[in-house]
This record gives sequence, structure tokens and C-alpha cells, in this order.
Amino acid sequence: MNRLRIGIMFGGCSEEHPVSVKSAQEVAKVLDTEKYEPFWIGITRTGAWKLCDGPGADWEDGPCRPAMLSPDRSVRGLLVLERGRHETIGLDVVLPVLHGKLGEDGAIQGLLELSGIPYAGCDVQSSALCMDKSLAYIVAGSAGTATPKFWTVTPNEDVDPDQLTYPVFVKPARSGSSFGVSKVSRKEDLRGAVEVARRFDLKVLIEEAVAGSEVGCAVLGNDADLTVGEPDQIRLSHGFFKIHQEEDPESGSENSTVTVPADLPVETRLVVQRTAKAIYAALGCRGLARVDMFLKDDGTVILNEVNTFPGLTSYSRYPRMMAAAGLPLAEVIDQLVSLALTGKAR
Repeated sequence: MNRLRIGIMFGGCSEEHPVSVKSAQEVAKVLDTEKYEPFWIGITRTGAWKLCDGPGADWEDGPCRPAMLSPDRSVRGLLVLERGRHETIGLDVVLPVLHGKLGEDGAIQGLLELSGIPYAGCDVQSSALCMDKSLAYIVAGSAGTATPKFWTVTPNEDVDPDQLTYPVFVKPARSGSSFGVSKVSRKEDLRGAVEVARRFDLKVLIEEAVAGSEVGCAVLGNDADLTVGEPDQIRLSHGFFKIHQEEDPESGSENSTVTVPADLPVETRLVVQRTAKAIYAALGCRGLARVDMFLKDDGTVILNEVNTFPGLTSYSRYPRMMAAAGLPLAEVIDQLVSLALTGKAR
């Protein structure tokens, strides 16, 4: 039986580069090499593309060859460069295990659309929409989902600290994993928090603090045929949730505990799952996404953000939620590949 030739992209130029490498390492552990012939495409922090043996911790120092994804649809694969010549490697499907900017914002999806190669995950439009939290709020809100009250601050704009009710959260509008996020309890600290956020994105989002717990839901599928994982719930001892920013995230968080399945009544968990599916549909998501929400004491569910290619590390929330629903990571990958090959007309 011929194996599917799967290109697995990892690394990238964003602040989430190391998380992407860890996600790819988990994919490597469970990938069925009797079904798939993997081609590991590592992208360095500076943006160099390399075809390598795998996503090991020292992958950049191994036997790598310069390679790039061709936008020419007659190639439908990689151009591998060596000694002034090039070799072409055709690919059946691509799994873009990339997080953050240039991975989840529609950039790599645009290149994949040009290439004509089927790929797993959200398309250009939904990736870009979900990456910009303010736009996601507008679209989801118009579809009937509750969102926090928010304000956007453009590069040359100042915000009047007296117009806000504290505490507020200040965030880069287009970033992930809590990089550049600050909780501001005093108006005197607002300007500094905006400057911190601008290190990651010139467009800044200020949003009201929502009184409630954080919950999430993993979603897999296209259109109305969706599978949802068991919701999780985050309990904080102090501060706010800062996934992937701990010194040793594999050993746990210093201020949070994530419970899967969430310790909630069955009906509440069903409401969280229904809301996640509604948000997923409203934002045009396909393939997979993790929908993060707030759950208020009165049962109201409010959108926090949507991650269009969530982390797949050993401590990441998406695979844990799916596993709790009976779908291990190997089966998630199989379904993602199937959805990419059969669920998107290009």
C-alpha cells in the first residue's frame, strides 16, 4: 500500500516557535508511519526553511537541506535545494503545526492555497479572522455570542485611562499564548501595559475583565459534522492564565490548574460545547480549533479567543480534551488528514 506523503511544518518565526517544535515532537511520537511518509519541514526563528529528519530538540544541527514550498501548482510540493540544483518532492497533504504569527494568521495558509496542496486546519479567511481578537469579537457578537466589552488602540492612538472601569486586560490584538498580556487594576498602569502589548502587535486590544472561570472546548471537523472534546476548566490561585510561559510547563503551572473534564454539571458542559460549535461555525473554522471562553456564575458563556491551530504538546489543552472524549492524538491526526483530503473543495 502506498503511503500518503505528508509534509509536517513546524517551528516558525513567531514567539511560539518552541511550542510549535514541542507540538511537532508529539506528532512524531504518534504518527503512523505505515500510513504516512513524513517530510519534516522545519522553519527557523529567522525564517529559513529546512527539510530535516524530524523535530528533535537539535533539529537545526542535524542533516538538513534547504527547502521551500513551491507556489507552482504543477509541482504540488517541495523544492529541495542542494549544490546549485533542485529536487522536487510531491506532497499529498500538509499538516502546518505552526502557532502564532505567520502560522495561524492566514499567511502560511495563503501559500498552501497557491501550492494547491490540501492542508489541515482553517483556511486563509478564518485563520486571519480568529487571529485578530477584535474582529473575532465583532463577527461572533453579530452571530449572537456574548463577548467582553472591548476597545482597540491603533499605533498612533492614545487611550483615555479615565474612560475605563478597572480591572481591564490589555493584549496584542493579533498574538497568542498570553504573550504581551497584562492585567491592569489602576489607571496609572494602563500606558505601560499598552507599550508592552505593542512589542508584539501595533494593534492593541483593551477588554473588560470578565468575572467567571475560564473554560475551553476542542472542536474537530467541517461544516455541521463536528466532534467536540470534553470541556476543560482553568482554576487560578492568582494572576491570570499564562500557558507556555512557565519555565517548565511540562511539570505544571505556578498559578493554575486545568481540569479535564471540567467539574461542571452535565447541562453546563453541554452549553459550553454548543457555544463552542456556534463560535466555530460563525468564524468559518474548519479542520480544528480550540475555543476559549469564560463561564460566569449565572451560566452565561462569553467568548475569549479562538486558536486555529492549538498546541499539541504533552501538556496542551486540545489533545487532553479530545483524549477525554475518547479520541487520542493519533486519531485526531488521521481525521485532520481525511478532512484535508476530502472536506475542502479547492
